[in-house]
Amino acid sequence: MRELGELLRRLRKGAGLTGKELAQRAGVAQPTISRIETGQLLPTPETVDRVSAALELGEADRGALDALLVRLRDEVSRLKGGLAGREAANAARVRSAGWMAVFSSAMVPPLLQTAEYARLALTIGREVDEDDAARAAAVRVEAQAVLFEAGRKFAFVLTEGAVRTWPGSPSLMLAQLDRLAQVATLPHVRLGVVPWRTEAPAFPLHGFTIFDGSVSVVESLTGDLTLTETGDLEAHEEVFEAFAGAALYGDDLRSLLSEIGADYRALGNHSTD
Repeated sequence: MRELGELLRRLRKGAGLTGKELAQRAGVAQPTISRIETGQLLPTPETVDRVSAALELGEADRGALDALLVRLRDEVSRLKGGLAGREAANAARVRSAGWMAVFSSAMVPPLLQTAEYARLALTIGREVDEDDAARAAAVRVEAQAVLFEAGRKFAFVLTEGAVRTWPGSPSLMLAQLDRLAQVATLPHVRLGVVPWRTEAPAFPLHGFTIFDGSVSVVESLTGDLTLTETGDLEAHEEVFEAFAGAALYGDDLRSLLSEIGADYRALGNHSTD
């Protein structure tokens, strides 16, 4: 939380205020300001609003402060709650977004996963507590309710490789393909898959999720990387639009999913021979 303290100190000094003067203007205790600036305290939303008003922050500074606080609260939740805590933090971030753009080249995104796929995505190749993983999978699936809420918009672009990477049995993936086909029919969801037969518009080095055009989150094996710099966001948006332009939608998407499903059924038949 040292980064938050440094930001608040810079904003306070920019306003020409001492810590005591800021505390008086914000109506909070002076030790509260001191603890935030020294990285010992993560402020409540109410305290943030009070301090922001006292500093008369502009849109850019308040945006930078809010983005940093979102990341820090996520990190604290993850540290406290294990896998389930991490998923709860992800769910809160999803619920706070009005629109999302999700690109994935290696796996089905969490908002589109079936319960069994989610369980395997959280556990395969990892040493995890089974109860914690089960809670995390349940939280992940419950978070998918936002897909059915009015007023939100979602855009998903997957490569065919993401759909053909199977963590479990062929029958699990057949159920996952059905899930993708169902979600693609929702009025405020745009779901496309870039087929292998199409030339890639860029090298898909990693997946990412853009929230409201202000934050892009890259998931890694050990945690998430939260990007808020304009250059990073523009680069991710450009890559997303390039892959979105190469993706299949509607009837073409359903045909592709049917072809992939036929391959999974063949794999299932082969495994039982």
